[in-house]
Amino acid sequence: MNTKFNGKVAFINGGSRGIGAASARRLASEGARVAIGYAASAIAAEALVEEIKAAGGEAVAIKADAADAVSLTRAIDSVAERFGRLDILVNSAGVLHLGPVEQFALEDFDRTLAVNVRGVFVASQAALKHMKDGGRIINIGSTNAQRMPFEGGAAYAMSKSALIGLVKGMARDLGARNITVNNISPGPVDTDMNPADSDFAAGMHGLMALKRHGTAAEVAAMVSYLAGPEAGFVTGADLLIDGGFAA
Repeated sequence: MNTKFNGKVAFINGGSRGIGAASARRLASEGARVAIGYAASAIAAEALVEEIKAAGGEAVAIKADAADAVSLTRAIDSVAERFGRLDILVNSAGVLHLGPVEQFALEDFDRTLAVNVRGVFVASQAALKHMKDGGRIINIGSTNAQRMPFEGGAAYAMSKSALIGLVKGMARDLGARNITVNNISPGPVDTDMNPADSDFAAGMHGLMALKRHGTAAEVAAMVSYLAGPEAGFVTGADLLIDGGFAA
């Protein structure tokens, strides 16, 4: 097992599936003790924990609803109490509601903001109570913050654009503590939310320089980079990993 993150503790919110799960696997494989936050996918989260343990890593699953500030804060507090520290926060929880602006339900709008924006802010606040100088905060955004090539995505694009502004402000606030804050903006990635073999995916490939979906493991590699010592001078950045989708 790689020892890059030996002694480090990471909390991955939205860690039971997709990019979050891949990030948990990657960080655990490099020595981090990982806590996998999940809102509803308890079975998937526990299965991932067992997979990581079988590979020689250390992991725990913790219920954490990104839309519930109390639940999310308690979950992060429990991670710090269990492991005695918290070094890396990965905000990967997200929702995607699509619909034309004139018909978009206010409930869906509020849910989008609650999970995709407010949840990131709340998790960061909670983590910073426990994070020592030199910690890492990494948000999973979307290339749709810069390019929205299909109809119905206004609320989603807005929520992901908000993260770019948030990391820039937080990077300024936390620079004196040597805590870096960055945003990763993936393009189309093969997950259960956006499978590479769908009819919708075929249309997206025509807009991409590499003509394919990315993989969650490719995004997780960027998470690992930003969480590690090599990225100590990277903060306040929005990093595209989108196969040329926004090119």
